[in-house]
Amino acid sequence: MVKIRLKRFGAAKRPCYRVVVQDSQKPRDGVCIEEIGTFMPIAQEKDQVSIDLERAKYWISVGAQPTDIVKKLMNRQAAKKAE
Repeated sequence: MVKIRLKRFGAAKRPCYRVVVQDSQKPRDGVCIEEIGTFMPIAQEKDQVSIDLERAKYWISVGAQPTDIVKKLMNRQAAKKAE
């Protein structure tokens, strides 16, 4: 199954995440199909979320399942765009 999930990168104790489309049986930091965004929880401003919502909708339409955290991040970004 294909999932939309977070892939960790960054320094020790300073995590940054990429929102990726990846096979669920691959390791978390393994090869991904496509990178569709980033999430930086420790930033100068409030947490930075940048997801290409059009690509995420496409992948969901072809059967990809977003994880719970990615769903929340997508909803947060959609709410910011609506403001």
